[in-house]
Amino acid sequence: YVPPQIRKAQEALDDKKREELGRLKKMVNGLINRLSEPNLSSISGQMEELYMANSRKDMNDTLTDILMNACVTPVAMPTRLLMEHVLLVSILHHNVGIEVGAHFLEAVVKKFDELCKSDAEGKECENLLALIAHLYNFHVVHCLLIFDILKKLVSAFTEKEIELILFLLKNVGFSLRKDDALALKELIAEAQRKASTAEKKFQDQTRVRFMLETMLALRNNDMRKIPGYDPEPVERLRKLQRALIHSSGSGKDTELRVSLESLLSADQVGRWWIVGSSWSGAPMISDTKSQAQQKLHVGKVSSKIMELARKLRMNTDIRRSIFCVLMMSEDFMDAFEKLLK
Repeated sequence: YVPPQIRKAQEALDDKKREELGRLKKMVNGLINRLSEPNLSSISGQMEELYMANSRKDMNDTLTDILMNACVTPVAMPTRLLMEHVLLVSILHHNVGIEVGAHFLEAVVKKFDELCKSDAEGKECENLLALIAHLYNFHVVHCLLIFDILKKLVSAFTEKEIELILFLLKNVGFSLRKDDALALKELIAEAQRKASTAEKKFQDQTRVRFMLETMLALRNNDMRKIPGYDPEPVERLRKLQRALIHSSGSGKDTELRVSLESLLSADQVGRWWIVGSSWSGAPMISDTKSQAQQKLHVGKVSSKIMELARKLRMNTDIRRSIFCVLMMSEDFMDAFEKLLK
């Protein structure tokens, strides 16, 4: 039972929160609508200020919703527009915190997985795949995720998947070759195997042949064989990105090295790739294991040391154990060995 006066206060609070979120959405929407390459610097600055003034969760939810509505449409989005939107996410990811990119990436990947299963007719899948490709181009996510998606598409190997593989390789193929040539070689071999077994299945053979030619061109590092491949726009925006990121370095250290499986099962197993993210699901390690680890060798320690640990408020078994190890070790190597145990 909730008393009426508390109920009233909660309702007032909810209305206030809703109003605040509406105002925030309007402001973010206004900034995203004006987004273009020349004013990217000022808009990313204003977005950072909004992140400082509002809760991270509200900002992440609002930004992700607005970007998804803007970029995931039934018609193919202009590449440049997609790149500018992703570049903004990338700058915020590096300047504000990795949870910005992680939140957006998770939403995009889950939506992509959902649409792949539903056989949607529009170009939403291509738009989502382009977003993931550019998140990789602008160092938000590691190539591990791209290879996971490619493997998944190759294992399905229908005409729609072949279309998506071609689209993805055209966008990030040469970057993948630079990052992990061996994984790309294995993927090409797998695609060739699939193509030879599924040859009878397709009425239109030219698509499969074209995909294999593209893959071979990638393997041989032959850019001329890929029609419409132009690395110049990405390079220009990367230069702009380097100018707008406050911290030094290429931003490789903040790349999210996360697999497709981890992203899709984040609600069940938690988000280990976000530092300090809270999680209220079932414990990852069984209780018996953690209890066994807690009971460390405290019994062999003199009562004098234990008394000292108590005075210094070492209030858990593990803290007391570490304290005792440090106090009773002969030298640093001995301490190191005992701590490892």
